[in-house]
Amino acid sequence: MKCFEELRIWQEARILVQEVYSLTQNLKDYGFRDQIQRAAISIMNNIAEGADSGSDALFIRYLRIAKGSCGEVKSMLYVAEDLSYCSVEQANELRSKSKIISASTQKLIDYLKQNN
Repeated sequence: MKCFEELRIWQEARILVQEVYSLTQNLKDYGFRDQIQRAAISIMNNIAEGADSGSDALFIRYLRIAKGSCGEVKSMLYVAEDLSYCSVEQANELRSKSKIISASTQKLIDYLKQNN
């Protein structure tokens, strides 16, 4: 297994974190801002933690958590859109990136399950 920094899904999650932070940096709704930022960071960190866990079974567990956090980010982007915290286009772009990370995470889970 590669180190987590070499995993494409971790690299994409890192970019998503930067974009979520950029989108929310000036929000006064601190609860919302904190929650979406934590969810985005959770994706990245759970991929890293799982990759370094030492077993495929644990890696799969952490990847599932990361996948769940992708869903949370996607859901919160609807709230951001509904509350006019961002444009529809911004929300759609970040949701699309979250969906890609989620799908890639599922592919990695499937791969790890097949090789056990």
